[in-house]
Parts: sequence; structure tokens; C-alpha cells
Amino acid sequence: MADDGAILIGKSWKAEHLLLKLANRHGLVTGATGTGKTVTLQVLAEGFARNGVPVFAADIKGDLSGIAAPGDSKPVFVKRAEEVGEKYEPDQFTTVFWDVFGEQGHPVRATISEMGPLLLARLLDLNETQEGVLNIAFRIADEQKLLLLDLKDLRAILGFIAENAKDLTTKYGNVTSQTVGTIQRALLVLENQKGDMFFGEPALDIADLMKTDRYGRGIVNIMAADKLMANPRLYATFLLWLLSELFEQLPEVGDLEKPKLVFFFDEAHLLFNGAPKALLTAVEQVVRLIRSKGVGVYFVTQNPLDIPDTVLAQLGNRVQHALRAFTPRDQKAVKAAAETFRQNPKINTAEAITQLAVGEALTSTLEGKGTPTIVERTLIAPPMAQVGPCSVQIRQQALVESGFKGKYDTMVDRESAYEVLASRKNLTPDGEPVEASTTGDGGILDTIGGWLGGTTERPKTGPGSRGGRMPQSMAEKVLTSAARSAATTIGRQVGSAILRGVLGSMMGGKR
Repeated sequence: MADDGAILIGKSWKAEHLLLKLANRHGLVTGATGTGKTVTLQVLAEGFARNGVPVFAADIKGDLSGIAAPGDSKPVFVKRAEEVGEKYEPDQFTTVFWDVFGEQGHPVRATISEMGPLLLARLLDLNETQEGVLNIAFRIADEQKLLLLDLKDLRAILGFIAENAKDLTTKYGNVTSQTVGTIQRALLVLENQKGDMFFGEPALDIADLMKTDRYGRGIVNIMAADKLMANPRLYATFLLWLLSELFEQLPEVGDLEKPKLVFFFDEAHLLFNGAPKALLTAVEQVVRLIRSKGVGVYFVTQNPLDIPDTVLAQLGNRVQHALRAFTPRDQKAVKAAAETFRQNPKINTAEAITQLAVGEALTSTLEGKGTPTIVERTLIAPPMAQVGPCSVQIRQQALVESGFKGKYDTMVDRESAYEVLASRKNLTPDGEPVEASTTGDGGILDTIGGWLGGTTERPKTGPGSRGGRMPQSMAEKVLTSAARSAATTIGRQVGSAILRGVLGSMMGGKR
């Protein structure tokens, strides 16, 4: 609980609050594993929701889903509530569950076009040259008005580039089939990791994350990320895409009495590991400017060194749980964390960071005109909803009551780049040759098989030959069947060898 316009974080020698009107100045929650970061995240999420602010949070371990279930009046929670000066009142919050894979929540999708070449190159781990070819693919798709919605659309446009590389090089720069092939292999790896489930339609409508319930409370959006973490690059790219979409779609609103949405990045180090400079610059700009869109961004990670300095400088509200100084790098992290706070002459900040108990943290939030408070050693308030995962029944009930059932559940595949380019090649949408184009297997097998099958004209040889179609003999039918079977099941080279052998034996080795 808290005073109007503020969220109670916990208690030092006084109550420690996060002011809603300054919550869009972003924040940071750090600490070693098992020190209470997830509980702090839940306390903040409950506070925002209780004050009518929608929340989006990634649930890495599944523990945050308990916010959808009422809390339990366990003695430890009741005692903690009394210690921070409030009464423990079990509560639960309207929750919408999302899942890229559609298993534990409503499916979340984005189109290839929405993702854009920069984030997609990051996702595929492309080098500068490969990213350049990817940019060419997007440019050509735009010029030819080809929709890039899913992975097969991107594959199709890359195939088009490879086939026309010579012509395109003079206009867009060097394009090689080898580079295109490398990108295609990266797409295959992504597809094998179920990344193809993320790309397509219907794409997520950002407005669906910014709703309140019938009681005026902010809806808590939980992204199931336990399986998504098996592909950390997809997880990081998804979160960056979502942040970029919010930035692009939301209007400028300046400073509000409370944020329009609060966004929690758990395991935030994954966003920046190995990220190219261009991407880091883009993230920094978005974090700095999205404040004016009424969105607060809170990074949750183990170590403050995980966050680039340019981004760290934008995070005004801080909660620092315990860090352990076992190695030189740990000691450096403790020192860096201590130096980011406005110092309190009564506290040795660096020493306190290593001595904090579970459920304790050093806190500093913005006040007045946006200046940080001096750091205080704070006992974190208990969540009022359930701590730990909710039951399957509660999750299923939330899915039914969310209002999105049927909106995102079924993927839609409308005409886009793949279908358009396939039609130009006289192919069916499944990539098979249409009946009018060819019925053979291509190359020499097509010629001989078609000839023996009566689908093409025989060469005009011999006196009286009129070049017309002739009925197949039984031997010719066998040859036709053998040719097609060889091409499809053994392979073109082996099939051709078999066919040449059969023809040679029939014709006595004569041409």
C-alpha cells in the first residue's frame, strides 16, 4: 500500500516510496541470485496495477504468475507487513498471460516488416556485410510493394535477390549468392528453434497491453519466458522490438501524474550481450525518449555492470539487493553499484551491499524536481498476491477471461511476398509446379521422360516421321516410371546413370 500517488517499496527509518509522477524516469533492480529481486519486481508491479497503471513483465522462472492468485496470510508475510507499517491484506490482480509459443498464454507475433533489418540482423547474428544484404531485401520488398510478414516471405525475397544478384549489384552494391546462403542458413536455425512461430499475423496490437480492468486497476501482462530463454537472442530481440513499437506508436504526452505503461526487462543483460554499437545507440535513444511517451522502463538484472553506462544514466529509481564480492569482478561490481547512489553519510554503501539479507535492499528514488534521494537500507514490503507460480486452473481461467480469446490464437497467412513471387514463377503457394508449367523432373530427365511419356514431340528422324505424339509402349512406360522414380528418390545424377544404362541396353549402345 502507499499514499496517493506513490508506491510503498518498504521501510528504512521511514517509509520508502516510488512517486508515480516520476516513475517514467525508469529504474533498476539488481542483486545476486536468491536475494529477492523477483519479489521486489512483484511488489512494484502490484503497486503500479493498484494505481491504475498497466504493467508488462517477462516471467523468466514462472514465479511472477502468482500475481493472478490471492496471497496467503502466512505468518512471515503478516510480520513483514507489520514491520514496514502496513496491514497484510491478501489480494490478486487481473492478469493476461502471453507466450511466443502459444503454450502458456495468448500467442505473441510480429511481422518481419515490423521487426526491421536492424533487430532482425541482431536476432540472426549477422555480420555487417550480411546485414547490408538484408537491408537490400527490405528495400526491394518496399519498392515492389511486397509484404514481408513471415519467414517464408523473407526466404522468398532472398531467393529473388540470389537469382538476380548480377542485375541488383549495379544498383544496390555487391550481392553474392554465398552471402544470401548464409542468411538463409541463419533463418533455418531460427526456424528450428521455433522462431518461426513469432513471425506472422495477427501481430500483437500494442494497445492490448495498455488496458485497465473494470475496477480501474491496471492489467498485469505476464510474458511466459521460461522456454523462450532457451533462445536468449529471440527473447532479447522480442523485448527490444516491443520497446521500439511502443516508442513509434505512442504519442508524445510529456510528464503525466502516472505512467501509461510500465515495462519490466528481466535478465536485462541479455539485451546488451554482443549487441552491435548501432543497436546499443538505438536502445539508449529509445530509453531516453520514451519517457515523454508516458512509459516507464525498469531493468532487472544481477549486476549493474550488465547495463551500458549510457543506459544506466537514464535510470533514476534504484533498488539494489545484495551482491557478493568473491572475485575481482564482483568487487568491481560492488564498487560501481555503490558509486551510482547519492551517498548517505550514515551508511558505508559498498559495505552494506555485501551485508544485505534476503528481502533487504538499498533504495534511492526520485523526489521533488527529479533529484534522487540519499540511499537508505530498506526492508522490502511483502507482496499481497501469491508468491510463486499460480496453478494451471488459474492460468486457464485468466486466458478465458482476458477478452483476447480467438483474436490471436490462430495464425493467418494472407497473400504476401512469398505468394506473389511464387505466382511469378508459375508455382503454387506450396512451391509445387502448376499443371500447366511442367510435369517432369527437369533437365535431361524432363526431355527423355516427356518424350517417352508422350508429353513432348519426338525429334523428326527417319523417313516419314511427322513429329506427332505417339502412344507409349509398355517398355516406354517402364522407362518413364524409372526415370521419374530415380529423379525423386535416388537423385538426379544416380537416376541419369540408371536411365542411360537402360537406354544403352535397349538400343544396343547405339545413338
